Amino acid sequence: MKNAPRARRATLGGLATGLALAAGLFWALHARSQTAAPAAPKPPPAIDIYAHTGPGQLSPAVAGDPARVYVPNLRSDDVYVIDPATMKVVQRFKVGLSPQHIVPSWDLKTLWVTNNAEGSTKGSLTPIDARTGRPGAPIPVDDPYNMYFTPDGKSAIVVAEARKRLDFRDPHTMALQTSVEVPGCPGINHAEFAADGRYAIFTCEFSGALAKIDLASHRVLGYLQLKMPATRLREKPSGAKARAGQPWEPGATEVCTATHGMPQDIRSSPDGTRFFVADMHADGVHVIDPEAFKQVGYIVTGLGAHGLYPSRDGRRLYVANRGSHQIHGPRHGEGGVTVIDFATEKVVAHWPVPGGGSPDMGNVSADGKWLWLSGRYDDVVYRFDTATGAVTQVKVGQEPHGLTVWPQPGRYSLGHTGNMR
Repeated sequence: MKNAPRARRATLGGLATGLALAAGLFWALHARSQTAAPAAPKPPPAIDIYAHTGPGQLSPAVAGDPARVYVPNLRSDDVYVIDPATMKVVQRFKVGLSPQHIVPSWDLKTLWVTNNAEGSTKGSLTPIDARTGRPGAPIPVDDPYNMYFTPDGKSAIVVAEARKRLDFRDPHTMALQTSVEVPGCPGINHAEFAADGRYAIFTCEFSGALAKIDLASHRVLGYLQLKMPATRLREKPSGAKARAGQPWEPGATEVCTATHGMPQDIRSSPDGTRFFVADMHADGVHVIDPEAFKQVGYIVTGLGAHGLYPSRDGRRLYVANRGSHQIHGPRHGEGGVTVIDFATEKVVAHWPVPGGGSPDMGNVSADGKWLWLSGRYDDVVYRFDTATGAVTQVKVGQEPHGLTVWPQPGRYSLGHTGNMR
């Protein structure tokens, strides 16, 4: 009888291993079935938009900037600063209401905190001196949910999500230059830019669509409704469903009943011919031809696909899966990171958070060895080893969101948490 518990543990351990393997097989097979058929081998790309963002390619503009991870905490209205060498929080300071993202400026001198003051008109931008790490006086700005910069550096683009509007502003003073109404894009959110800088494509979180914006004429070129997959991953029961003992296992699927997606981050392939769009409702990444502005594929990644970050060598795309279809999800969900090979558009690795978690947004360290992500529902920051997927955590404030790693390689920043070129 003394051996029974050990045998039971062995059986359960084997079952857990089997389920994990089944989940991995599901992701691999589903990705193969939902991705467009492989194209003929391509010649070497004429361009590589990540050519200047590799390990060690730091601009002289960031020489002397301390290595830090800046974390905006949405519900505690503050920023935590982590020293990556010690994995300790070394600084904390209050900012405006509802800080959403830490955005490197085009000239790499300022880190802007976008305080969009959800539900009010008290939005602001807090500048942080990238050299000293000290915050400056906030600048009143209407609804700055997110922020980007035009490729020529002449304008900041404040993404006024609640207003369905893009505000082009002076990149230093934030004085308004012009506004672009985007009425067909509720929840306008994240963006990526054409390789030649002619246009940007923004995600529309609340309508499951994309909006294409001409940057020279400041006009909307069109909208694209994203196609949902037939099935998606089933969320782990929580609350009453969990108490009722609703059956569930990792990798379980369900018929996708969502009427539309919830697109989040969007990033380009190195040659600029494909844009990848993370979708929290679809549990994967839509593949877009940005020139034709049409959907050409889909890759399942994990529950609540959200953030997208290219590796420092430009060969892989890290997908942060938040572990829930909900905007405000439960703690310790089925979150993790999925790794996609840019060349083949195939999943090559999946890194779960031990014990569950909610990887959201962040970026890759300057040397490419670490992927830093906020734990949106778990009030932590994750550091993933990009060689092994091993995870380390740091406790931070309430509801950490769009953190940035600084400094990062690149000649200039297009915004968000470090869309570098």
